[in-house]
Amino acid sequence: MMLQTITWTGQAVRLLDQTRLPMETAYLEIINERQMSDAIKRLAVRGAPAIGVAAAFGLYLGVREHRGSELLGFYARLNQVADYLAESRPTAVNLFWALDRIRRVARSAGRDTCNASPHDAIDLIKHRLLAECLSMVEEDNRVCRAIGEHGVQLLAAIRNSPIEILTHCNAGGLATVQYGTALAPIYLGAEQGMKFHVWSDETRPLLQGSRITAFELRENSIPVTVICDSMAASVMAQRKVHAVIVGTDRVAANGDVANKIGTLSVAIVARHFGIPFYVAAPSSSIDLSMATGEEIPIEQRSGEEISRGFGRQTAPDGVDIYNPAFDVTPAELVSAIITEKGVCRPPYAQSLGRGDSRATTR
Repeated sequence: MMLQTITWTGQAVRLLDQTRLPMETAYLEIINERQMSDAIKRLAVRGAPAIGVAAAFGLYLGVREHRGSELLGFYARLNQVADYLAESRPTAVNLFWALDRIRRVARSAGRDTCNASPHDAIDLIKHRLLAECLSMVEEDNRVCRAIGEHGVQLLAAIRNSPIEILTHCNAGGLATVQYGTALAPIYLGAEQGMKFHVWSDETRPLLQGSRITAFELRENSIPVTVICDSMAASVMAQRKVHAVIVGTDRVAANGDVANKIGTLSVAIVARHFGIPFYVAAPSSSIDLSMATGEEIPIEQRSGEEISRGFGRQTAPDGVDIYNPAFDVTPAELVSAIITEKGVCRPPYAQSLGRGDSRATTR
């Protein structure tokens, strides 16, 4: 049984607090939008798919206690909460996708209740919003499993056992509701009897690779070795890596990919050594409104994550610190993008744009 990142208790959203991994498995009970925004900002919940589902629940929680009797007042409150949650993190497109989805459901539900009293209509809309959040949990599980099934077909072509995979940051079960994106092919392949060994970059400065990826792989009995980010090139040079798989927070229309800072370096080295570089992405992470990765907003985080990471000062006072949370890997370095609809290959302007018809597992 995999750890569950997000669950609905009936009264609150129960989040696995990922800031306390790997030494402590603790949960947060989220009951309002302020707590949800804080959890997203400080990475208690993280990973683009999980952020999206968490934001949807946060929007529901923000209007759950609304007591007004006017529909216009309810919609005003809904938009206020959505705008507030949208400020939590700028790069993961899933957050905005989820908030827009909940707003659309609210508008549709409102049209369906035109003959009801305003009070009854608002209650019905609230029920509809919660039902949509719960359906997003189940949908995330289906999507991630489908990504795993398509990814397994790529990995099955590697004639080695164990198959050596390198990954950066965490795009496993703890970045989604349950299965993960980049790690889903590994989990499903293991179910089918395939053997894997994973090289997990520690992923500075917040160490999502060593704290979270290694933790969940160990919990799921997948052999894993943690390496410093600066060791990835050396490991690949020694021919110890057969493929790289990473997740993403946003994919532009041309196939440029935004992922955790350091991903670009991994992609460049993988190309140098002729190692396939795969990106696992639910379609909700594909943003066709952005022509290239240059348009993707990059979150800038506090310099203290570098200078005083985990409580110990590691840089002198008074120095400037640059701490972008993400970088953009150009499409020409991406071997394939694995979605729930299939495997998209270059040219991505065509394969991503057509949806189902252009995704292929060949």
